[in-house]
Amino acid sequence: MRAHPLSHRTLRLHVPVLEWVRDYQKAWVKPDVIAGITAAAIVLPKAMAYATVAGLPVQVGLYTAFVPMVVYALFGTSRPLSVSTSATLAILTAAALAQAVPDGGAGQLAIATATLTLLVGLILVVAALLKLGFVANFISEPVLTGFKGGIAIVIVLDQLPKLIGLHIVKGSFFHNVAAIVTGLPHASGATVVVGVATIAILVALKQFYPKSPAPLIAVAGGIAGVGLLGLQRYGVGVVGHIPTGLPSFVMPDLGLMSALWPAAVGIALMSFTETIASGRAFVRSGEPVPLANRELVATGLGNAAGALLGSMPAGGGTSQTAVNRLVGARSQLAELVTAAVTLGTMLLLAPLIGLMPHATLAAVVIVYSIGLLKPADFRAILAVRRTEFVWALAALVGVVLLGTLNGILIAILISLVALAYQVSDPPVHVLRRMRGTNVFRPMSPTHPDDEAFPGLLLLRPEGRIFFVNASNIGHKIARLVEEARPQVVALDMRAVFDLEFTALKMLTEGEKKYREQGITLWLVGLSPEVFALVEKAQLGRTLGHERMFLNLEQALAAWHGLPKEAAGSTRIAP
Repeated sequence: MRAHPLSHRTLRLHVPVLEWVRDYQKAWVKPDVIAGITAAAIVLPKAMAYATVAGLPVQVGLYTAFVPMVVYALFGTSRPLSVSTSATLAILTAAALAQAVPDGGAGQLAIATATLTLLVGLILVVAALLKLGFVANFISEPVLTGFKGGIAIVIVLDQLPKLIGLHIVKGSFFHNVAAIVTGLPHASGATVVVGVATIAILVALKQFYPKSPAPLIAVAGGIAGVGLLGLQRYGVGVVGHIPTGLPSFVMPDLGLMSALWPAAVGIALMSFTETIASGRAFVRSGEPVPLANRELVATGLGNAAGALLGSMPAGGGTSQTAVNRLVGARSQLAELVTAAVTLGTMLLLAPLIGLMPHATLAAVVIVYSIGLLKPADFRAILAVRRTEFVWALAALVGVVLLGTLNGILIAILISLVALAYQVSDPPVHVLRRMRGTNVFRPMSPTHPDDEAFPGLLLLRPEGRIFFVNASNIGHKIARLVEEARPQVVALDMRAVFDLEFTALKMLTEGEKKYREQGITLWLVGLSPEVFALVEKAQLGRTLGHERMFLNLEQALAAWHGLPKEAAGSTRIAP
């Protein structure tokens, strides 16, 4: 029996690899291979460096750039997205593990990491099943800017001791700053030279050769310095032994889940936010746009599979995805090539990586993490709205002073408070007509010649009117009516897309109060949906069609006592 055509389509929707393989073109092979190899040169050094930020062995970074990358290539919907870990995920992971296993050895740390990563994967998959892809939008851009800026400060402060060969007992932000300052006389001169030289190489390559694999070159220089100059003799610390071969199977500990799940929720949210932002940022014309809930599934499965093979939490990375795309990636094959290079590194190059100086890794982390703090973005926010600039600063300070896990909660809370503030206090504009036209616009000192109509007050509320803001809008209208003392109040409702019961009650009571004062209420420009709600309510029966108008021209014609047909429109139809 031949399968129903829908069955093939449904299968492709659930397994995107079938779709991109079907549509694959031979001309894409070369650019995909080149992009995958080039991206690997960026991904691998950074992934290993971020593993150290999380307090994990460097090989965990390799595992994270392998398993999640392969799984995403099979199930993800973005063609160029490159998946491993990031500075944000690394610092959140470090905070979670420090709370769950503060004194754990290597074995306990591996189990806790597997448990955390598995939880992140499960949360992402469950979120996909519940169609919660929209949740990533709950962190506003200004708050996310502040959160990432705080993360940059925390990471740089965390890596500075490694950069200068200093060992400190870590504590709060101010404790760490004081410990570094007082410990500077005891820094290792040779380590400082290695760290500064690495930073110089990275910055120079980024400035003059932006397409070069700068992290790979810097790491190779550090390894060469240890191998040729014997830097260890001068007190330069190195990574040390790295096991060669495939990652070992790690069994998560269910007993740790209760301690790790709150952190896992925050990490899952950041993983998805970074993934969907990176995927959408590099979509070319004609390519499918990443689907939020499908991205949840892909990153969730990648994390769940990676957890069992020693990976730390993973997600899409903006910088590595940018490299992947700029070099020419056309499909998910580029990610599979990157994963293949990672596999070759695990099997062949592990002993060489063991010679890498800690200062080199710290320099890579600092150079690429400092980019999370973008003063220009803060200035842009301040130029538009001071309130949102304050929210960005609050998120930054929250991360720095209260820790990254508390910081992400603060970021979400600030975003929700900001949302509540915005929807609870929408504007109500007094309208004037641009002289000689039919353009009505909010009253402004910059337009002093706009026409007003004595006795007629034109008001325009904006947004959804519901129980959160109905009272505020009612008070604003009442204040404007009291100031103008008109005969007619015409509410231009074109910018109102929904009226909730509380809002209808507010308008009904307002109409009655104004009628008792000899003031008539008109409604103008109701959308079909809002008109249907008003017509079913007591307000609609009170107003009748005689006091509901299609547009402001019609309302103004009625005010002047003209037939409505003279205004070029008709009375609003039921």
